[in-house]
Amino acid sequence: MSEREVAVTGVGMVTPAGIGREATWDGLCAGVGLGAHDDELAGLPVDFSCRVPGFDAGALVGRQVAWRSDRFIHLALVAAREAVADAALDPAIWDGARVAVVMGVGGNSADRWYQEYENLAEGRIEAISPTALLRSLPNMAAGEVSTDLRALGPCLTTSTACASGATAIGVARDMLRSGACDIAIAGGAECARLPMAAAAFHRMRALSRRRHDPAGASRPFDAERDGFVLGEGAAMLVLERPRDARARGARARGLLSGYGASSDGLHPTYPDPEGAGARRAIEAALADARAGVEEVHHVTAHGNASPAGDRVEATLLCAVFGAPPPVTSLKGVIGHSLGAAGAINAACTVLALERQLVPPTANLDRLDDGIDLDVVTKVPRRHRMDGAISNAFGHGGQNAVLFFRSA
Repeated sequence: MSEREVAVTGVGMVTPAGIGREATWDGLCAGVGLGAHDDELAGLPVDFSCRVPGFDAGALVGRQVAWRSDRFIHLALVAAREAVADAALDPAIWDGARVAVVMGVGGNSADRWYQEYENLAEGRIEAISPTALLRSLPNMAAGEVSTDLRALGPCLTTSTACASGATAIGVARDMLRSGACDIAIAGGAECARLPMAAAAFHRMRALSRRRHDPAGASRPFDAERDGFVLGEGAAMLVLERPRDARARGARARGLLSGYGASSDGLHPTYPDPEGAGARRAIEAALADARAGVEEVHHVTAHGNASPAGDRVEATLLCAVFGAPPPVTSLKGVIGHSLGAAGAINAACTVLALERQLVPPTANLDRLDDGIDLDVVTKVPRRHRMDGAISNAFGHGGQNAVLFFRSA
């Protein structure tokens, strides 16, 4: 274990596969797409999404917090609490000033503003909610986690579109290396299944239109993929320097060994057709970890089921690895949670290494002829792994890649 690495001592997740780390893992390993009709999107051209089941915010985060904040914050709080408990840390006795929070959020809950703008336009100023602003600011997920857990060190929010959660984890790692904190709670949260998001992504032709088959709509790497499915979720990791984790007798689920980031610098929505920007991020993550390509035994792909994006990712993986190791995309099961997706990928990569098991890619019936990857499908695959990368690529050409090793 190198002191350049940081230990992942806690993992927390809330996804459409389930509330909690184990429920999410079991749902992912089942390999069944979770897209379904969504009443909140009724009447729109795309009226289905992947939703967290049975999420009662009042019961899970408390009625007052549930009232004053929005769903992406509720998801973040539940995942952060689980991660801290998993790390066997007690916020009541830790030195909160040495605990940082870094959250990735791609957007915010803009749909809440419809009624407020209507109130403003009609002159009903006193009808505007006093929580309207605070509940929708992207930084408030980090703020609420900090308040809830008495984490009083640096409190930051990263916003790099669909790479936001992975970027947050990379930034948190750098903060630990620099000595800015001793513990970092890092990850991402987002509720992407909002009417405005659904309408806007539909107009961009980014979403699947398989209304007749919502469960089969998210089809990463499949020949018949036609876009992604909106989802929601949160994932949080507790990161510590290895010597600090050892000193308190904590077990590490995995080691974050490398982080790489880059920009395509090409187009707001279309990826670099050669994947040059994303390739730079992968190579930077490996260089940071002082690892060779032969040390990567698994790839958790960004794999969002977009026609262009999946093919570009496959192209760059072949360019980097020659014959890439086994690949999976979680989005076939849980859809695309935008700013949270990179953090969910990272958390599941840690669990895959720990359990030596790769979850399957749902809805992959026939691999696209232009994609030459060993994609795990149908059932989980037992696989010997010492190292793995987790990819996250976002609009604006922003890329973040994390390299993890087994503990």
